[in-house]
Amino acid sequence: MSLLIKICGLRDEQQVAAAVAAGADAVGFVFAESVRQVTPQRARSISAAVPATVKRVAVMLHPDNAAWLEVLRVLAPDVLQTDAEDFATLDVPDGVERWPVFREGQMLPGIETTYVYEGTHSGRGETVDWSVAARVATHGRMILAGGLKPDNVAAAIAGVRPTGVDVSSGVETSPGIKDPQLINEFINAARAAERSL
Repeated sequence: MSLLIKICGLRDEQQVAAAVAAGADAVGFVFAESVRQVTPQRARSISAAVPATVKRVAVMLHPDNAAWLEVLRVLAPDVLQTDAEDFATLDVPDGVERWPVFREGQMLPGIETTYVYEGTHSGRGETVDWSVAARVATHGRMILAGGLKPDNVAAAIAGVRPTGVDVSSGVETSPGIKDPQLINEFINAARAAERSL
């Protein structure tokens, strides 16, 4: 199973196109309060050309069910990513994948599904303790997030051995502004690390 690479926090068509062209497996659109926040309509517009082979991920944080259903109706994402406890109150149809977010320091249940593992706050580039993450990664299919960038993603992959990696601020020149060159460098470094495992 190949490493899943997600580029998150995309805000315009050029950023989305750069991620897809570089070989991303998933593109994330943030609906939580953030400099990277977009509306469901904006996400639908900028992701219109995303091929079916690339997952479109709705990234939320403690949404109410009405907010989620609006994203579902307008964007029709392939995946919903939000904190694990949020899923108890959301109507997620079977056709939408669920990627629960588990945060460093949380007591984690026995996880046998795909999930995102990151620091206590999303989008701030907080690097988790990779030695702890490596133990967590023996359960389920971990997508490692938090503080990853082109110059450390190879070490993260070698040390943690996640199923996937997720980057946002690590491929930006300033908050919310993605750099196509950094996206390329990140994906190339991740693929090289994957081949050396």
